[in-house]
Amino acid sequence: MRNSISVTLAWFFAALVAPGANSVWAQKAAPNPVVLVDRIVAVVNSEVITSGELAQREKTVTQQLRQQGTQLPSTELLQKQVLERMIMDRLQLQTAKELGLRVDDLQLDRTVARVAESNKMSLTQFRQVLERDGVQFDKFREEIRNEILLSRLREREVDNRIVVTDNEIDYFLGQQKKSPTAATEFNLSHIVLRLPEQASPEEVSRQHARAEQVLAQLRAGADFAKLAVGFSDVPDALQGGVMGWRSRDRLPDLFAQALDKLNPGEVSGIIRSPAGFHLLKLIERRGGGGAPIKVEQTHARHILVKTSQIVSEADAKRKLNSLRERIVNGVDFAELAKLNSDDASSIKGGDLGWLYQGDTVPEFERVMDGLKIGELSEPFESPFGWHLVQVMERRQADVSGERERQEARMILRERKSDESYQEYLRQMRDRAFVEYRSDER
Repeated sequence: MRNSISVTLAWFFAALVAPGANSVWAQKAAPNPVVLVDRIVAVVNSEVITSGELAQREKTVTQQLRQQGTQLPSTELLQKQVLERMIMDRLQLQTAKELGLRVDDLQLDRTVARVAESNKMSLTQFRQVLERDGVQFDKFREEIRNEILLSRLREREVDNRIVVTDNEIDYFLGQQKKSPTAATEFNLSHIVLRLPEQASPEEVSRQHARAEQVLAQLRAGADFAKLAVGFSDVPDALQGGVMGWRSRDRLPDLFAQALDKLNPGEVSGIIRSPAGFHLLKLIERRGGGGAPIKVEQTHARHILVKTSQIVSEADAKRKLNSLRERIVNGVDFAELAKLNSDDASSIKGGDLGWLYQGDTVPEFERVMDGLKIGELSEPFESPFGWHLVQVMERRQADVSGERERQEARMILRERKSDESYQEYLRQMRDRAFVEYRSDER
């Protein structure tokens, strides 16, 4: 349930987009005629995707799939999937822009530094590796910015609107106590053939026929990841449809019931949901036996500077930068918190105690979760003001009583979030103006 961004270099290669042409047409010096240097392959609302962008993304996705050992689908199917992913990314970024979402350079720099660290490199070494492999560092940074924006868009438009009732929690906890398989975890992949909202009978029939075609190929021994890349209509298609490890209680009931009947390596039949048709492959199963729920807690402390008519955001940030420098140089964090923090934790040296997931606002939790033990954050903003935060300890804790209900609420929210996000993307796609220029590809 961590929110921090921790990924491999190969994953980010798959997210890279080639630099867009400043203009689709270029004019040679007179008197030569106009020469086509790039062409439009799709129009997405008021923006275009060019063949150059598509070719570069296809190249990096192909590289990633080969590194994973995934069989490549036909060029036509791969190009279709890559283009669809680019269209969905573009639509979400357009929405984020309309909503005024942004990622400042400071947070972006910290995220890029964490990516370099996750690859066991300094930032300088990481940049050299990127440039050696033909990846522009500035372009890489912008792609990371886009990934953060997509995460914030989902948080605002989907996660923050999810409601879990007390009756749902009661039912969930009751089922968990009755079922010995409640704590089972599945490592799985999936293929989704999406249906538009209010799909016509003809559309339903057509997609079901495609699902049967895919299932027949799987039963004949075809590679699941290859077919996911070629046919699946969700963003993880380009990763071979891999969902990874999911606990049973974090999966839709339809999925969990189907997976209960499978042995590792087997593929489900066709599953119908409001989103479309699904095929699941069970890779591994583990757990079970009704083990107690454990959650991670973080012991953290902070310094808060509130803004006001007298203290501007620039003043708050400047003050925290100065305090951070003093802490790095050996001044005691707790003493500075007692003197400078604008909240009740100041009397305890900024100590916030042991925090469960969800105890703090998302902006605070996102930064806190991205820190290592002992690490001190850069100044960052939340609805309460500007903070410095330091992680002191982490631990796994058993859940009981109210905390058990809180954990159950979070599990149900996460389950609903996955379903709601797919529905949100489907509605976004259905509302958008998308024109394919297939005759020009």
